[in-house]
Amino acid sequence: MPAPSDINVAIVESLYSEALVLADEVRATFDLMPAPPGRESDPMRIALSTEGLKTTTRIMHLLAWLMNQRAYLSGRMGEVELRRAGRLPTNRPSEARHLRLLSPTTCELIAQTEQLHGRVSRIDGQWQRALQSRPEAVARLRERLYEALGSF
Repeated sequence: MPAPSDINVAIVESLYSEALVLADEVRATFDLMPAPPGRESDPMRIALSTEGLKTTTRIMHLLAWLMNQRAYLSGRMGEVELRRAGRLPTNRPSEARHLRLLSPTTCELIAQTEQLHGRVSRIDGQWQRALQSRPEAVARLRERLYEALGSF
């Protein structure tokens, strides 16, 4: 599969580095201490847990997608594997009611991961369109089989 003309190893490496830095910040921000007894249902704690899970999942999806792209661009992953594992899952955006309870610094970090997801999602869309524009290997195989068996 040829890479879209506006993506290359340098772009993927830059995005990967950015995602790694954000992953470290996300881990440090959402590394929760156990709730004191009777405080498990504290609205701020619930907001922090919920948004922490969404943000952590978002950054892990980004890292997985970028690692797949790195492997493909370096020749360590083939097109079949990329088709199977190379799709970026849809983002689950944060909830305004939770963000109102969190610190501005935490909200900014969440926004940064959402923005990065949006950028990578646009690139993923280009990859998916490039994949879809090429005839599928299965379709080519079916055509060959039809041609070979159709003559009997």
